[in-house]
Amino acid sequence: MEVTDIGNKEEGKVWHRKPTPGKSVLVTVVRTAQQAKTVRFLHVAFDTVGDSFLAGDHHGNIYVFDISRNRFRLVQKTGQACTALAFTLRRTTEFLVALADYTIKCFDKDTKQLVSWMRGHEGAVSSISVNSSGRYAITTSSDTAQLWDLDTFQRKRKLNIKQSVGIQRVFFLPLSNTILSCFSDDSIFAWESDTLFCKYQLPVPDCGPRISYKAFAVTRDGKSLAAGGRSNLLHLWCLESKQLVRVIQMPTQVRTVRQLEFLPDSFDGGASQTLGVLSQDGVMRFINIHTCKLLFHTGSHDDAITAVTVSPNGRHVVAIMDNGSINIYSVQSLTQELNKPPPSQLAVVSSSGADQDLSGLKVKVRSEVGQRPAKSSGRRTQVRILKPPAVSAAEDKENELPAGLNKKRLVALLKAFGEYPAKYRMFVWRSLLCLPENHAAYSSLTDKGLHSAYLTLHDKYPIKSHKLQRGLQRVLSALAHWAAIFGEVEYLPLVAFPFVKLFQNNPMLCFEVVATIIVNWCQHWFEYFPNPPLNILSMAENVLAHHDKELLQHLVDCGVTSQLYVWPLLETLFSEVLTRDEWLKLFDNIFSNHPSFLLVACVAYVICCREPLLLCSQKQDFEYFFHHRNNLDVGAMIKEAYRLMGSTPDDIHPKTLLSDFTPLTKGQYPVFNHYPEFIVEYQSREREKIRLQEMEYLRERQEVSALHADFVRRRAEEETYYAQQEMLQKAEEQRRNILAQEEEKLTQQRAKLAAMKRELKVKELQLLDATRRRFLKHQQDLRAAQIHRLDQEINRKMDLREQETAAAVQDLEVRQMELETQRKRLEQHLLKEQERVGREVEEEVEVRMRKAEREEESFTELLHSIQTNVQALEESLAEACQLGLESDWQREVADRLQQVDAEQQRKRERLAELHRQTLAQEERLADTMRDVAGSKWDEVMSTRAQLQEQRQPWTSADTDDREMRLRSPFSTRGLPHRSTAMTALCIEPNTVGPAITANSGTGPTQAGTNMVCLNSSSPSQSTSTNFSLDRGRAQLDSSERELLKEITELRQKLAARAREGSSASSQSVHTLSSVSQ
Repeated sequence: MEVTDIGNKEEGKVWHRKPTPGKSVLVTVVRTAQQAKTVRFLHVAFDTVGDSFLAGDHHGNIYVFDISRNRFRLVQKTGQACTALAFTLRRTTEFLVALADYTIKCFDKDTKQLVSWMRGHEGAVSSISVNSSGRYAITTSSDTAQLWDLDTFQRKRKLNIKQSVGIQRVFFLPLSNTILSCFSDDSIFAWESDTLFCKYQLPVPDCGPRISYKAFAVTRDGKSLAAGGRSNLLHLWCLESKQLVRVIQMPTQVRTVRQLEFLPDSFDGGASQTLGVLSQDGVMRFINIHTCKLLFHTGSHDDAITAVTVSPNGRHVVAIMDNGSINIYSVQSLTQELNKPPPSQLAVVSSSGADQDLSGLKVKVRSEVGQRPAKSSGRRTQVRILKPPAVSAAEDKENELPAGLNKKRLVALLKAFGEYPAKYRMFVWRSLLCLPENHAAYSSLTDKGLHSAYLTLHDKYPIKSHKLQRGLQRVLSALAHWAAIFGEVEYLPLVAFPFVKLFQNNPMLCFEVVATIIVNWCQHWFEYFPNPPLNILSMAENVLAHHDKELLQHLVDCGVTSQLYVWPLLETLFSEVLTRDEWLKLFDNIFSNHPSFLLVACVAYVICCREPLLLCSQKQDFEYFFHHRNNLDVGAMIKEAYRLMGSTPDDIHPKTLLSDFTPLTKGQYPVFNHYPEFIVEYQSREREKIRLQEMEYLRERQEVSALHADFVRRRAEEETYYAQQEMLQKAEEQRRNILAQEEEKLTQQRAKLAAMKRELKVKELQLLDATRRRFLKHQQDLRAAQIHRLDQEINRKMDLREQETAAAVQDLEVRQMELETQRKRLEQHLLKEQERVGREVEEEVEVRMRKAEREEESFTELLHSIQTNVQALEESLAEACQLGLESDWQREVADRLQQVDAEQQRKRERLAELHRQTLAQEERLADTMRDVAGSKWDEVMSTRAQLQEQRQPWTSADTDDREMRLRSPFSTRGLPHRSTAMTALCIEPNTVGPAITANSGTGPTQAGTNMVCLNSSSPSQSTSTNFSLDRGRAQLDSSERELLKEITELRQKLAARAREGSSASSQSVHTLSSVSQ
């Protein structure tokens, strides 16, 4: 068993190796997704022909499998699981899909486009039924059934039911517009689809166990209904009589019936006899509903089946397995007994009344030979049993047919009824002809394609049905590939056509029937090829001469040979002169007898038509007679044929010259070479040569046609061009004439227009003059009005301007007063600030003076206490105090100037230039102060040098003691350093007096720093020291007053310059002046 994994492929082959004949499972189709997970198939549906089917998986993918072409293709991705499929629409490329969202969609399998989208169900759709015309469809869910028009995809009807009664299934009956609805209470109603009129209701069985119908199946002729459910019983209804005709009991392994499917047959006329029953154990059992015999089964407990679909032609069964795969079964390989007639058994006809219970209908299914149903109570009907005569075992073996039939019994039945039953005719023919059914050999012939001799068959034999045309081409091509002569025989289509029409659904059987006829009933036909078989015709003429010399003499006198009255019947196998039923009846007898019966039947036909033939004298009449149907009793002709078969002498009997029936061999077809091969080969070569010549001729003809078409096209273009040129010339002359006339008209019109223009110009000038005057007057009025308005406006604006001016003057006066008040306030504030600063400076000066005086007093007392040069010490203390005052003053001035600089740069960037000038003046002032201080310091140093010279005689001990006392209360101090100054002054807040230090490496004085050691003074010079201190103090006081005067003048200048600036800068100058004070 071959397994095909389609995976994620969108198309490919169904099987990669051709299935060998005899295998029941052609192929198993699975689909694995990522990570080797199997995607389950859910539903399948066949098309109307039965060669292809749809399959939908759990992921919503819809595939179409073409069994005849061995191809599959992905036609749609719905994205959700499908719940039902239908593929029997009128437009064969469209199909219906019911999805899990309760909607039904229609797609086209070729274009993969969505055709329509139908909504209306409130539950999952369980089934879709399409009627035989393909125009209407019924969709069924658990609560409702809806009828749709597939032309407009609109809902026509909706079946509403009570909630207590559920719907099991609603479907169309085959070949009719009747709708059958089955409900959960086992009631079955039949409705007319157009009017929804209730035609009838099947009676609910009132006795026996309740089945609870779940599964239903109808035969193709729509006459029988099988129903099953939660039981192992099946009810078989006859829909014509509306009666329950049989109750079939399945084996005990069957507890519930899940699905029922009838298996159609080509020869049963739609009355299917084989019923497939799928039970809860996953096994599909096929039984004969008449014999109740178990024919075969598929599936098992390990390989269970969940759903089954049977093709309409009955060739294949597609089953969805429990593991989600699909098994494709060949019905022909499953069993060879499907098309067998029922076994020869007696049928008991009972005359039971209408009150007969179901026990008389119940039949058990057995796997043995089928038995008759139990006899019902009532009157017996006498039955006549036909017993065949006793024959030997050898004859029985010879007459036994492959399908279990006996040829002698069939012949006896044929002689009794004149023909075989139409229901079993094809089956009987297959048995009589012993067809081998060589599938592989036939496939090898058909794989070669169409034979070149029959490519243009439709030209010679046009057939309305394309299907029939293709079938005839395939059969003839297979025959031509089998034997080369059949590609040259012209009458072979006439021989094969009746069988092609009869076996159009099974071309292999058709081929084997035709091949069997050629091998057996067409013996010696091709020995005189390409001429008619003169030997066969001579046999018929001899038989006619023996049985009716008068008729033969009449035919000879009229110049009619056997080629005219026998050969037309043989080359068409009576299909031209007999109707379908007559032809079938005749061939029932031909296939049941010796191959010579066909030739004898031709003679019998001629003899039976003796009277009209004797009236004919023209050859054309005979030709017409043997190529058209005539009023003839076929039964009488067959009886005459049997009489001729029995009464013809052996020396002229065709049976002695023709071989007995020989069936085709199994496996491979026999070699057929009963024909002159050199003639066939010569004709084949000639035909090929002719074909090549025809192709060359067609090519040249095509080229000539193309050249001719090109020539015709060019000539037409040339003629069109000359015609257009001529038309253009004529049109040009007409246009010139028209232009001349138009020019004359234009000249006259221009003269008229010139006169009219002059008049209009004069009127226009008059109007313009009047208009100008009116406009001037209007302008004057406007100007006067404007002037008046302007005067009023001017007066109003002048008044307004005067008012605004007065208000502005008042505002200015108020503003001036405010500014004056503000100025006075600022001046008062400035004066107050100056007074305050002056007072503070005076107070500080007084404090410092008092402090200096106290220090001076302390120093004086100290000097007096030590009794050493008190005058020099007082002078030194005075100088130290003065230096301290000066250094404090300079430090405070420097700090205030730095604060002024920082505040002026941060808040008054617009006064940067003024700030630089102020800094320059401050620098000059500082230089002046340093110069003054330096000069004063030089004087102080010279004085101290003198004091030092006077104090040199003092002793070292007194000097050390005095030095210790002086250093203890004082620390070093100086003035701030400037880049332009030569003397460094260091100012510290904790200093009280100057501490003068001497460099150990130099003398008492150095360059740049004039420092004097007080301990170098001698006590002997105390008087001169006191004098010098007083004089230095006076000089310091005078210099201090001068310095304060200069600072006052500088401050006044700065204040005057600040007042000249803007109001914004006045505040900055006020701050600067207050800092400088």
